[in-house]
Amino acid sequence: MTESRNVLINTDSQRFLVVLDVDSTLIENEAIELIAAEAGSLELVAAVTERAMRGELDFAESLRERVATLEGLPESVFDTVRSQITVTAGAQALIEKVKAHGGHVGVVSGGFHELLDPLATSLGLDFWKANRLEISDGKLTGKVLGEIVDAQTKADTLIEWANLTNTPLAQTVAIGDGANDLTMMGVAGLGIAFCAKPIVQEQADVALNERDLSKALEMFGL
Repeated sequence: MTESRNVLINTDSQRFLVVLDVDSTLIENEAIELIAAEAGSLELVAAVTERAMRGELDFAESLRERVATLEGLPESVFDTVRSQITVTAGAQALIEKVKAHGGHVGVVSGGFHELLDPLATSLGLDFWKANRLEISDGKLTGKVLGEIVDAQTKADTLIEWANLTNTPLAQTVAIGDGANDLTMMGVAGLGIAFCAKPIVQEQADVALNERDLSKALEMFGL
């Protein structure tokens, strides 16, 4: 089901930018839950993830709490988990059509570069940004390196990529499902809630409640 409240993007322009969330948007999975399953902490991690995505917890603090449960896993866990990732229906079609019309596509994630990098390359994305897990002696330490990609980071990244591509913010689209996507949606020309949590459905410009990302194309004129 598609609910549209406004459409802002002028795709006749050669400059437009689409930025997506990754977990439960670009992919069907929550990456940290796949890793947590290997650590035996899935139940705890899934509960914290759900609360964070509903906006009930600070995202950065909740991520540190969840990552701490991964301590001691071998870095080979990334190979195991990559094979379990399912790309959301319509994602490849969306990326290809946007780029065919002169636009750019990026993803910004509260997940992890270790899983995102090969996926982003295979999908032909122009930009991607995520967190990076600390590894020592071939094992996860249970810590995140550097600043955590939170709601404000997502918004700042969209603005950065818009500047890099000389794209006016009015010509940008943000697609996501969780509360930590709302700030990014707020700065974009068009915010699309994708099968999203209630708080996101309420605040986004457009709601897409069918798990096919290609359906988003018509919302910005493609």
